[in-house]
Amino acid sequence: MTPPDPLVISLALLLDLTFGDPRWLPHPVVMIGRMITFLDQSLRQPWLNQRTVGILLLLATVVAAAGTTWLLLHFSAAIHPLAGTAAAVLISFTCLAARSLHIESARVATALAAGDLPSARKYLSWIVGRDTEQLEEAEIWRALVETVAENSSDGIIAPLFWLTAGGPVAAMAFKAVSTLDSMVGYKNQRYLRVGWASARMDDLLNFIPARLTALLMIMAAPLCGLSAAAAVRITLRDRLKHPSPNSGHPEAAAAGALGVRLGGPASYNGVESWKEQLGDPLLPLDQSSYRSMIRLMYTATLLMAVLCLTVAFCLRGIHVPPP
Repeated sequence: MTPPDPLVISLALLLDLTFGDPRWLPHPVVMIGRMITFLDQSLRQPWLNQRTVGILLLLATVVAAAGTTWLLLHFSAAIHPLAGTAAAVLISFTCLAARSLHIESARVATALAAGDLPSARKYLSWIVGRDTEQLEEAEIWRALVETVAENSSDGIIAPLFWLTAGGPVAAMAFKAVSTLDSMVGYKNQRYLRVGWASARMDDLLNFIPARLTALLMIMAAPLCGLSAAAAVRITLRDRLKHPSPNSGHPEAAAAGALGVRLGGPASYNGVESWKEQLGDPLLPLDQSSYRSMIRLMYTATLLMAVLCLTVAFCLRGIHVPPP
């Protein structure tokens, strides 16, 4: 396996923090999503067990995403080493979501601050899976902080982890699994058996990054004027209360650092649900707690960047392709 390239990691993160997700740039996740839809329909044959369909769907999607990435990198490098590096940076850039997570969540926060509940509910529905039509202001703030905390792991720390562990191919394979989980990993009648393989693989690939995210948030808390001690206490106390084996770790760390309570009632496709509560309600969930969550997310991202670059530099050193 090729050692991680500090140049690729640093440039990819810099592009993400600067530009986010430009709408004019074709995004691999869109193409992966279309492929999943096609495969989901094509593989559902009467003679195939639904769990087998789920395994085939997972394998075909990951192999296609990782294989296409490898081919792009291989042929780009064959044209010129600089072209190979540029391709690696662009592919890695599309796997990160720090800036876009801020932009999409800020759209909700801005609408809430302006007292525009209908718009806030609509914008929130674009970034969460729960029903948003009836949510009141406090519930929207809670959903917003929860999704930023959870996606700090799924959309930032985990891709950086896999980018460092296996380069752009591993990062894109992770994005394929993450996209599969978001599309077919739901426990409804259609995907109860077909989506199990993707959901379990997503849990496995996020196992280390989720716990690493909690640790990074604890380290970032004092740098953001928040409580590291409370983040440690709430993480140890509440991290296993979440129905997801991974999401509870960053959410508990964030709840402790911010001094807020997350979890509680939510509705998914009209079905009421209850999540065990994380944290203590020392402060209200409002615009201030959201802004603190954004600072915590960015600071944890920068700490992760330092960690990744340190590992990459120790394993490889800075590699600049010849002109």
